[in-house]
Amino acid sequence: MEKSKYIYGNWKMNGLLGHVELAKAVEAGTIEIGAQNVEVGICPPFTLLKTIKDGINSIVVGAQDCHFTESGAHTGDISAIMLKEIGVGAVILGHSERRTNHFETSDLVAKKAIFAQQSGLKTIVCVGESLQEREAGNAETVVLKQIIESALPELEAAKLIIAYEPVWAIGTGKVASNDDIREMHLSIRNKLIEIFGDSGKDIPIQYGGSVNAKNASEILAIENVNGALVGGASLKAPDFLEIIKAAATL
Repeated sequence: MEKSKYIYGNWKMNGLLGHVELAKAVEAGTIEIGAQNVEVGICPPFTLLKTIKDGINSIVVGAQDCHFTESGAHTGDISAIMLKEIGVGAVILGHSERRTNHFETSDLVAKKAIFAQQSGLKTIVCVGESLQEREAGNAETVVLKQIIESALPELEAAKLIIAYEPVWAIGTGKVASNDDIREMHLSIRNKLIEIFGDSGKDIPIQYGGSVNAKNASEILAIENVNGALVGGASLKAPDFLEIIKAAATL
């Protein structure tokens, strides 16, 4: 069955060996829900990738970053080739926390995405505006510029997911209004079609930014919202499964 929703959990810098049981609980719950139309993914820290991948079979295990070269003198970095070798299926790139805290540019994100796809990984490219940029009326301009520079035509549409995450809504409990989400997702969809042609119609666009069990159904029902990139709520199996359940009913 073709997937219609894409729900990924970004654990960020959270998770010890005991969290492997959380991943197993999410997989078991997803099977129980019968969410055949939902692609479910978990993106734990690097230290847990192999252990979690060895313990689950039916959901995607993704990484939170990768380098843009195969190997070399890059202390502290992880290659997409290394990720692929241990069964990782996807990678988050350009998250606002990396753009801000690690000064990652869209050009760097594009390089990472190109090599990740060449290595066989699905790429989740994150874009989003700050509160200052939104209040100045520049939200759409900022996000579409990131789309143009991070999601280049060199990328393969079939291996691409765009995650729109307004920076001011990540981990704050604030959520963009439904109208704001609808308008931005439509703008992103139009830009993807402009870049990729007809293939741009099928690239999933996730919403991220304080998505939780209570607001998931409403957000996921908005046109052009094809899934969610979930932060804190993905660290609690019952909450994450409620989001997956909401997606499965749409």
